[in-house]
Amino acid sequence: MNIVWIDFTNPSFLSPLLLTLKVATLATVWSLILGVAAAYVLARWDFPGRDFVDAVCTLPIVMPPTVLGYYLLVFIGRRGIIGQWLQQTFGVSLMFTWQGATIAATVVAFPLVFKSARAALEGVGKQYENAARTLGQGELSVFLRVSLPLAFRGVLSGGMLAFARAMGEFGATLMVAGNLPGRTQTLSLAVYSAVQAGNDALANTLVLIISIVCVIILMTTSKLLKPQF
Repeated sequence: MNIVWIDFTNPSFLSPLLLTLKVATLATVWSLILGVAAAYVLARWDFPGRDFVDAVCTLPIVMPPTVLGYYLLVFIGRRGIIGQWLQQTFGVSLMFTWQGATIAATVVAFPLVFKSARAALEGVGKQYENAARTLGQGELSVFLRVSLPLAFRGVLSGGMLAFARAMGEFGATLMVAGNLPGRTQTLSLAVYSAVQAGNDALANTLVLIISIVCVIILMTTSKLLKPQF
């Protein structure tokens, strides 16, 4: 396997790297906010359609990325339900933009946070939450002071997995944001372009960088999930 030393100041490498970090970071933040909120609702309340909501929240894990990309086009495309309204009202289009790439990465990363956070929250003893309520704490205070701290390791591991997944997102991003160098080309898309151009050395190097980051994240996540005695 040929590896080429890359000039990290070269825009052809630096631009995809910085864009990937920005998109993955923002996608992780949104996944944490939405995933933890959804996990808390499903972990603590029983309501009609709960199983259906759980299935919808988990769906991006098993659904092909191109199908997710198609659904995103239906919603945020120029003729989509939300995209058309944004275009007509604010003159904003999310297609072929880094914001669109962030939305795509958020959708695919969300279930990883959701599943980890829900498992962690369900593992929090309700007696601790009830004790806080008897002391006059409201639901938000109980969540922030009791539930979230006790489930923090599970939530953090889900966030790290979401970051790794967002870094590697390809299919949905390609359909929504395209592969525009300097604008929407992430590291995964840069690998694709390098392979298409026959630049195997560059592709190998980019793949190695992504792989190292993902291995580090997975090892750290494994340590976080180990029981503490």
